[in-house]
Amino acid sequence: MAIRGTRYEADGAARRPAAASPAGDPDYMLSLARGLEVIRAFEHARPTLSITEVARLTGISRAAARRCLHTLALLGYVAGRDGGYVLTPRILALGHAYLSALPLARIAQPVLERLSGRLHETCSIAVLDGDEIVYLAHAATQRILAISLSVGSRLPAYCTSIGRMLLAHLDDAELDLYLARVQLERLTPHTITDRSVLRKELRRSRSAGYVLVDQELEMGLRSVAVPVKQPDGRVIAAINVGAHAARNDRQAMVKTCLPALVDAAHEIGLGIR
Repeated sequence: MAIRGTRYEADGAARRPAAASPAGDPDYMLSLARGLEVIRAFEHARPTLSITEVARLTGISRAAARRCLHTLALLGYVAGRDGGYVLTPRILALGHAYLSALPLARIAQPVLERLSGRLHETCSIAVLDGDEIVYLAHAATQRILAISLSVGSRLPAYCTSIGRMLLAHLDDAELDLYLARVQLERLTPHTITDRSVLRKELRRSRSAGYVLVDQELEMGLRSVAVPVKQPDGRVIAAINVGAHAARNDRQAMVKTCLPALVDAAHEIGLGIR
């Protein structure tokens, strides 16, 4: 499996099932669901898509893909280019409303920047969304991944430090459902793909209060994460520090980064009201 853009893909192309109406829900708008899937098909690795490519990536028919793209173009969210379509800047308005109303991202950004400056490493905050994590804020001193992370980037939860920390705080029923449905792809020789082993790692991480993931997402990347808790103790996000494995061994990551990371998480949590 290769990591590309802001989504991870198998066999060079991410395939998503066609949007389907939940059984017995008369208010479900299939056309809206398809339109959102078409928007999600665009990413860093493929900024320009043809109608045929959109249909293949979303699992909808070519005719439906054409109608979705035509509608999005009329609304100004996509534009024709080089025989295909690209997203326009107007698409940013869809996410801006969420981020501008989200205090977590605003509070976290300056804290992450101070933490990154102090440790001279890359720092991020993300939340769990389904089986993936979504980045809300990011502060980088240098690029440590083959992909380019930014606000809105998504990565699998099971092999990322932030994802593991958030999975570790799911209740038993939620974790059982997650482990039953998730596909544990081997992204590197170090990636945990055994569900029972992963469950044990999550239990250990919750007890320890931190997660260290060693080159499971990408070779050469080592990261440590801690939870961000509201004053009432509820885990709402997680923050991490990522570094080149050659520059920081496991013990050094825990000794050097963990205390500062815990302080930063506490500061962010206190800012949430």
